[in-house]
Amino acid sequence: MLKSMTGYGRDRQNLSGKDITVEIKAVNNRFLDVNVKLPRAYMFLEEKVKAYIQSAGISRGKVDVFISIDSPPGLNCSVTLDEEYARGYIDALYKLRDTFGLRDDISVMSVARMHDIFTVTKPEEDLEKDWNDLKTVLECAVDNFNSARLAEGARLHDDIKAKRMYIEELVNVIEEKSESTTKEYEKRLYTKLLNVVGEVGIKVSEDRILTECALFADKVAIDEELVRLRSHFVAFDNYLESSAPVGRDLDFRMQEINRETNTIGSKAQNTEVAHTVVAIKGELEKIREQIQNIE
Repeated sequence: MLKSMTGYGRDRQNLSGKDITVEIKAVNNRFLDVNVKLPRAYMFLEEKVKAYIQSAGISRGKVDVFISIDSPPGLNCSVTLDEEYARGYIDALYKLRDTFGLRDDISVMSVARMHDIFTVTKPEEDLEKDWNDLKTVLECAVDNFNSARLAEGARLHDDIKAKRMYIEELVNVIEEKSESTTKEYEKRLYTKLLNVVGEVGIKVSEDRILTECALFADKVAIDEELVRLRSHFVAFDNYLESSAPVGRDLDFRMQEINRETNTIGSKAQNTEVAHTVVAIKGELEKIREQIQNIE
């Protein structure tokens, strides 16, 4: 089943005294781009989160993962002051005050806002527990996210399939007209050549004229293009029913179908065929837009 690149998933649980919320949002992107936002005290989990996302069947899209972890102050952690960093920061504040004659409101609380002067450390066993707790919530959020992508993918599948089948109906109309159109073109060309030969007084055998007409008529025949079109339809439908990421494959097939359609349009010697080609190109553009949403 197709998956959309766009989706949303969320989960919230209270584990080990921590209130953990995970939100996942994604939009279209050529490649997989995962951006994780974590509380500063839990930044060490960022790479684990990215690795989990990549292993969870998400291969394309710009994915934003928002994680909030609320825990009681000082839960299984220690906070130390980086004195050298704090001293340099405070000296810079004094210099700023003296250089520009600013009001002196330097206080413990104003300096404490500079979070980089503190280092939060946790025992090794707590780091693993933090990951296991977060992973539990992350798994549920990813499941919800993938469910949303599958639901949207199902809607895209049905819409694209309907448009593809309509295109085949239009191709059938062209195919019905193609044989008679080629014969009509050959007949018109034969009449014109006879008139031209008669006007200039050149003696040319009728067999030669018929041969030349047949050769030119063959150039406007679209049998080969129709065969290739139907071959692309089969490949396109196979991708459409696949459970693997097929967005790029569908896009490639759409380009090939469009190329054959353009060739048919350039060979069209019939107004109805030309109008049908325009209708096909309109449907192809609609499908192309939908495919941009598929993983």
